[in-house]
Amino acid sequence: MKIRAHILQSPEPESLAALEKCLQPNVAVTHGAAVPQPPEYEILVGGRPERKQLAASPNIRSLIVPFTGIPQRTRSLLHEFPEIAVHNLHHNSAAVAEMAMALMLAAAKSLVRSDGEFRRRNWAVRRAEIPSLLLDGKSALILGFGHIGRRIARGCLALGMRVRAVSRCPKKGRAEGVNVYPPSDLRELLPGTSALLIALPITAETMGLIGPEELALLPADVVLVNVGRGETVDEEHLFLALRDGRLGAAGLDVWYRYPSDDPIDRTPAEETAPSAFPFHELPNVVMSPHRSSKSDQNERLRMEHLAVLLNAAAKGETMPNRVSISRGY
Repeated sequence: MKIRAHILQSPEPESLAALEKCLQPNVAVTHGAAVPQPPEYEILVGGRPERKQLAASPNIRSLIVPFTGIPQRTRSLLHEFPEIAVHNLHHNSAAVAEMAMALMLAAAKSLVRSDGEFRRRNWAVRRAEIPSLLLDGKSALILGFGHIGRRIARGCLALGMRVRAVSRCPKKGRAEGVNVYPPSDLRELLPGTSALLIALPITAETMGLIGPEELALLPADVVLVNVGRGETVDEEHLFLALRDGRLGAAGLDVWYRYPSDDPIDRTPAEETAPSAFPFHELPNVVMSPHRSSKSDQNERLRMEHLAVLLNAAAKGETMPNRVSISRGY
């Protein structure tokens, strides 16, 4: 069974070679923004396809979004093509989970603040009353128990933490040493949480999930980490809680404002504040510009994971990582 796939963004030669090395002989791959002629691909690979690219091939049956999640514009467009199955890649799960752990530890130990002081040769910071939360024996709560959340859980367990997770599941259970709860239990879990780690997609259910009432339920020394999507946490009330000392610290890799990718109304990255509020002025916040998925192995892993899906299709098997357009993940 021959499978034809077209990748909308041409990989670098080294990445393309890595992909071809992993592919079954009966998988043919083309690449580039222009639709190949004749357009016969069964699988399209791209995060932000145009309507004409989805409609060009009469054989298309699948879209692979080569990262986790579905951009809102793509999700809206796909409602016009209900016959196209959508799949994600989870090649960057390890990198995102590692960043979540790094942000949690940096925020818990006030590393950014102490680093800044010590760069000015201020040894007094060694004995200053700067917060340093001991995580061993404390409780971690992970929102989102998918590929990334499960990796975060393993890291927290290795630190000696007690780990709970909230997941879309019908009943309470236990998996991989973690107590798993349904979303309806969230408010009961928040008061006993020392580290809240968020790895959620943005959907109608997760938008503003952590609002002013949920933030108020958290202990005053809690560390909040977000590597999912910024809008899952209320922007203003998060800032105010951190500013006023009602939350201990935060490590944030996802934000509320991004540079525009609109070619007509493009805002320079250096002029784009990540929030309407000055998080950068808060000493208890560790900031990262949505780079948790980056690693020195990122593109190689992307190609290897892409090959797994394409090879499954070539064998007549069901491709993994199917995404629900209605749910958004």
